[in-house]
Amino acid sequence: MEKTDKMPIWVFLAFSSINTRKGALILIGSCLLFTLYCIPFSLFIQNSELIKTLFVIDDWSWLTMMIPITLWYWLSLKWMDNNAAWESNNSKA
Repeated sequence: MEKTDKMPIWVFLAFSSINTRKGALILIGSCLLFTLYCIPFSLFIQNSELIKTLFVIDDWSWLTMMIPITLWYWLSLKWMDNNAAWESNNSKA
């Protein structure tokens, strides 16, 4: 993606290597899934070895990082949609 004059740097950094809206939606979906995985289920379910094996995260640090990252990507997508930036980037390709 090429940075235009009106594009904020935070939007450009979010999608600098993504050229399509579909790619951005895949990125956001992946972040949402990983955010859900980062919930420390092993703190809530104490006696299950399966939970402790599948969900190896046992603190809140990953979740507290993933929420703002996912929000950043989502806000960047909204900016791109509201400013018709996908069309201008696709026409330059």
